Amino acid sequence: MEGEVLNLKAVIDEVEKVKNIDRDIVIDALKSAMLTAARKRLGLTADLEAHYNEDLGEIEVFEFKKIVAEVMNPALEIGFEQAKQLDPELNEESLGGDLGVKVDSKELGRIAAQTAKQVIIQRVREAERNTIFEDFKDRKGELVTGIVRRFERGNVVVDLGRAEAVLPMREQVPRENIRAGDRVVAYVVDVLEVARGPQIILSRTHPNLVVKLFEQEVPEIEEGIVVIEAAAREPGVRTKIAVRSLDGDVDPVGACVGMKGSRVQAVVQELRGEKIDIVPWDEDDARFVCNALSPAEVTRVLVDEQNHTMQIVVPDDQLSLAIGRRGQNVRLAAQLSGWKIDITSETKVAEEKEVAWSSLSRIEGLSDILVQTLYNHGFRSAQDVIDAEDSFLGSLPGFSMDAVPRVKDGAREVVKVEEREKEALRQKARDDAKLLLLIADKLDAMNAAGKNGVDRLKALDGAHDYVIQRLTDALYESPEDIYYDEDIDRLVGVVGFSPGKARQLKYAADLAVHADTDKAAPVREKPLSEPELRDAEQYDELNARAAQAARAAEEEGGAPPVEGGAA
Repeated sequence: MEGEVLNLKAVIDEVEKVKNIDRDIVIDALKSAMLTAARKRLGLTADLEAHYNEDLGEIEVFEFKKIVAEVMNPALEIGFEQAKQLDPELNEESLGGDLGVKVDSKELGRIAAQTAKQVIIQRVREAERNTIFEDFKDRKGELVTGIVRRFERGNVVVDLGRAEAVLPMREQVPRENIRAGDRVVAYVVDVLEVARGPQIILSRTHPNLVVKLFEQEVPEIEEGIVVIEAAAREPGVRTKIAVRSLDGDVDPVGACVGMKGSRVQAVVQELRGEKIDIVPWDEDDARFVCNALSPAEVTRVLVDEQNHTMQIVVPDDQLSLAIGRRGQNVRLAAQLSGWKIDITSETKVAEEKEVAWSSLSRIEGLSDILVQTLYNHGFRSAQDVIDAEDSFLGSLPGFSMDAVPRVKDGAREVVKVEEREKEALRQKARDDAKLLLLIADKLDAMNAAGKNGVDRLKALDGAHDYVIQRLTDALYESPEDIYYDEDIDRLVGVVGFSPGKARQLKYAADLAVHADTDKAAPVREKPLSEPELRDAEQYDELNARAAQAARAAEEEGGAPPVEGGAA
């Protein structure tokens, strides 16, 4: 008996130690198992109670029956004489009371014992799952370290010691190679209580993973001196974090970087090479956005509070750096700051301002100062003035409610003029398209008749042999190619002609195309002036002398040797 007692105590102590389950929970499981086994043997209607006897180290089951003079229900009642045999101290006053009789566990049988075993196993498992859930439910938002055990349909199962966690495919870093047996540091996203037990969901992509890693590496963050205000991340590629210091003597960026970059490199190594930008946080949203866009330099910031948008102006050579590869830098900056960011180059802003001014300055009665005021408040055209609320327009500096109707009437007149100009441009585009088709048809007809483009180039005024060579090298193969150029810039800058020579060829090409299209194509160039004629003649003379000198040098040197034989 003593051996059994020691074994039962040992079982309770062992389960409590190994499974980390409270002793009372183990005892309750044993009591429940014994009651289930007893009911298998004595029936479901039996009035039973189970107690743990600490001294004996065993679970005692008692069956309670009512003491009666005449037994009507043997399952729930016991006769007075029979009860007195079990407890000699009973007397007549005990009638109607209850008598508890200890059930001998040996009478329960093998099936009942097997049932008790299953109940114990089930209750212990439930207790173990509850213990794990209680342990991990408060660890949500923390870092855990585990060993990769196996893969299930793309998900990674991580052994955390007392529990297993799941790293879902959606929470894995793209192209990160994880193998069985690897040590993994992950962020606890959630702890779910499901039928199979607590499910611990991990993440390697969450921005807070980077935040928690810095908390481990930077003592100033753990002590509360440096605070990470925001983090934005594209997993596996790049992360931006914004930091500020509560102590004026502590540089937050320097604290996170560490001596010779030791702290930030430790985080980068854990993230397997992911780039990390550490930027100073600022209470001023515009300055914060400028910091978030580093390493790009910002020239100006235009803030639209109503739409929560910022237009960032950067130098032309900084535009690609500010946007980043595939928009990565500006995207992370927007996530970090919470603002919508539109990045524009200084050249584009200047062009937009020129277009806006050309429209706003046409409104009658507006000085340059008032036009600048409208531009500063987001007006980009006369139509914007018409669409604006009267109260808003009248509240602008230099404006009044009395002046609003006059300003809007002037804006309507400007819009009408702009519509006429746009229609004229559209008509010109249609006419140009018809002209291009006509020229193309004439060109096809002349080519079919054996008049190729180069031959027609040679017929142009001033088209000497060296001129034809330079034109064809620059892909001018017909007079039409010269005609299509709006100006002489390409003839001067690319081909290398002087301005006078380029004007001579452009005018000659216009005349040729005008004649070839039966005067349908207009002559857009004016006849050459005297200075332009002299410039063209001087250009021809210089090139003629150069060609003559080249021929003379060739004659003095003799004929070039024949490849593969004697001269």
